[in-house]
Amino acid sequence: MNIDFETMAVLEEETHNESLGGGVYGSTGASGAEGGERREGGKRGRRPGRKAQLDKQDMKAKLERSRQSARECRARKKLRYQYLEELVADRERAVITLRKELDKYYKWNLELDQGRMPEGLEAMIKELGTVKQEEIKQF
Repeated sequence: MNIDFETMAVLEEETHNESLGGGVYGSTGASGAEGGERREGGKRGRRPGRKAQLDKQDMKAKLERSRQSARECRARKKLRYQYLEELVADRERAVITLRKELDKYYKWNLELDQGRMPEGLEAMIKELGTVKQEEIKQF
């Protein structure tokens, strides 16, 4: 709420004064036969404009909070979409790499079927052999 302390103090003082002596009927019924007479200073009911002014301030504050919340929601949504786009791009790169590797192995298989030794196969076999030997040594 955007009420300064002076305004709040005035509102509290007015509320306090109304509860003490600003009632509708007086405490003594000396001049009236009905038991109470209406005071000149005290008015019945709520004052027009006071509540409406506070409601307007409350509504403005509520509207501003709502707008801020919407801005934050849009920012979170944007970040989430950026993260997902990066994730998809990484996965697509991984798929492309795996397809290239699969294509290489497919070509190697065709060359082996024709009785030829493909380039790079011997190096890969040696590399796998050293990796397996290292794994065996660790156990």
